[in-house]
Amino acid sequence: WGGLGVPGGSGVSWENRGRALGGIGRGSWVSRECQGGLCCAVMTEFARLQLQPKGIRGRYQLGVPIPWMDTGSPQPPENGDGDTAPPGEACEGGLRVLEALAASGLRSIRFAKEVPGLRAVVANDFSARAVELMKRNVAFNGVGDLVAPRMADARMLMYQCKADREPFDVIDLDPYGSPAPFLDAAVQAVSEGGLLCVTCTDMGVMAGNSAETCYSKYGAVSLKGKFCHEMALRIILHSLDSRANCYQRFVVPLLSVSADFYVRVFVRVFTGQAKVKASASKQALVYHCVGCGTHHLQRLGKVTSHGTGFKYGAATGPPVGPTCEFCQQRHQLGGPMWAEPLHDPAFVERVLAALESSPGRFQTEERMRGMLSVITEELGDVPLYYTLDSLSSTIHCNTPSLLQFRSALLHAGYRVSLSHACKNAVKTDAPPAVLWDIMRCWAKIHPVKRERLAETSPASRILAVEPTLQASFTLRDDANPSSRKRGLKRFPGNPEAFWGPKAKAKAG
Repeated sequence: WGGLGVPGGSGVSWENRGRALGGIGRGSWVSRECQGGLCCAVMTEFARLQLQPKGIRGRYQLGVPIPWMDTGSPQPPENGDGDTAPPGEACEGGLRVLEALAASGLRSIRFAKEVPGLRAVVANDFSARAVELMKRNVAFNGVGDLVAPRMADARMLMYQCKADREPFDVIDLDPYGSPAPFLDAAVQAVSEGGLLCVTCTDMGVMAGNSAETCYSKYGAVSLKGKFCHEMALRIILHSLDSRANCYQRFVVPLLSVSADFYVRVFVRVFTGQAKVKASASKQALVYHCVGCGTHHLQRLGKVTSHGTGFKYGAATGPPVGPTCEFCQQRHQLGGPMWAEPLHDPAFVERVLAALESSPGRFQTEERMRGMLSVITEELGDVPLYYTLDSLSSTIHCNTPSLLQFRSALLHAGYRVSLSHACKNAVKTDAPPAVLWDIMRCWAKIHPVKRERLAETSPASRILAVEPTLQASFTLRDDANPSSRKRGLKRFPGNPEAFWGPKAKAKAG
C-alpha cells in the first residue's frame, strides 16, 4: 500500500488497493471509497461528541484539518485544558473500535490514519489468510500501536467482549450480503451510547424480490414498490431496534444512507426500560396498493400522555378499506419497518460542516457533500415517498417537471422534499387524495386519451373522479431545493459500463 502522501487523503494507491482487495473493479471501489470516507467522517464527529466532555481534543494531521470543536474551527485553541488526540496515535481514554469483518484491514487502517481520539482498533476476520494480510498491511502503514489484527468468529468475539464487560465504543459490520447473523451480538457488545455501523448489500432481498427471505433475516416483509430503497433502510433499523429491545436497549439513528447497491446505517445504542416500551409505536406496517401505488402506514403501537408519564397500548386500524379508495385494487401488506426519522439533523449538519471546512480530506468529498446536503433537506417525519414517473405512468399522462409538481404541493399548503434514495422522489406530508387531485388537474391541461383506457384500469377509475383541489403549477422560488440550485453532485451516474457488484467468489 502507498503511504499518506497519496493525494486525496486516503493514503492508499489505486493499484495497491486493487491488489489488497483481490482485484476488485475500480467502479466498485469508488463506491466502497465513498462508504469508507463517510464512515471516517461520521466516526470523527462521533469521537468529538464522546471525547470533548472529557477534555480530549483533535488536531491537524499532515496539513489536513480535522474539525473538532463546536465552533466549527478545524484547529483547536492554542491554550486550554485537556489532551490532544491526533490520528495515528493511541489516545488514553479514547474510543475502542471493532471492525468485525475486516478482510484486508483497509478500513481499520483508515480509521487509525484519519480518525482522531482512538484508543485501539481491533481488525477481526475468520480467515487465516486475511489475518496474515492484515498484519503485513498494518506493519507497512506503521499503525501497529493502534490496530490489532485478530482471528476469530465475529459473533463469538462480540459475545466474549460482552461477557468480559469490555464493550466496544464503535462496531463496524460490513459483510458480503446480509449482516443478520451478527446483529444480535453487535447490539450487546457495543457500549452505552456507542456507535453501530451496519451495511447491507443484499438489496435484492430488501427491495422486495424475496419477501420471505427478508422476513427470515430481518423480521419484516419487503415490498417491491418505488420506495423500496428507503424501505430497506427502515427494515434494517427495525431489525436492529427489535433485537436491541430483547436486552432492554434501543437504537437512535444518526445517519441512514441508501447509495448504489447497498444501504448503510449509523445508530447509537442506549439502555432504558422506559424508552424500550415506546419501541412498538416506532414501527409500522405498510399497505401498498398494487394498482396505483398508493401507500398507507399502520403503527403497531400508540403512546398517550397519562399524567406526568405516558401510557402505551395497541394501535387501532386499519387505515384502509378492503380495496384502494382510488383504483379499487387490492393492497399488499409489508413491514413492520422503522417509522421514525432516519437521521439526526443536527448530527448530519455537523458532519457536513466538517466536510466543508476540510476540503481535500476525502477523494469522494464532492459526492458526500451532495448526498448529505439532500439528507438535510429531507422531511424527517414523512416515511417513504412517491416518484413522479410512477404517478404519471399510473394515469398514462406525460410527466410534469419536478419544479412544477413541487410548486403545486407548496401552493396547496403542504411540505415537500427530495429523497437521497431516489432521484425522482417526492416526499410530502400531503395525503394521497391531494396527490391524485394534482395529477387530475395536470391531466386536464395535458389530456389523456381515455378511449384507450380499460374501464377497470387504475387510470380510468382515478380520472373518472373530478378533482376537489384546483392545483396551480405556477413555479415558486422555494420549489427549487438549495442543493439543486448550488449544482451539488447529488445523484452521480455510474463511473463505468457494467458497474456494480459481481458474482460471489467461488472456491477454485
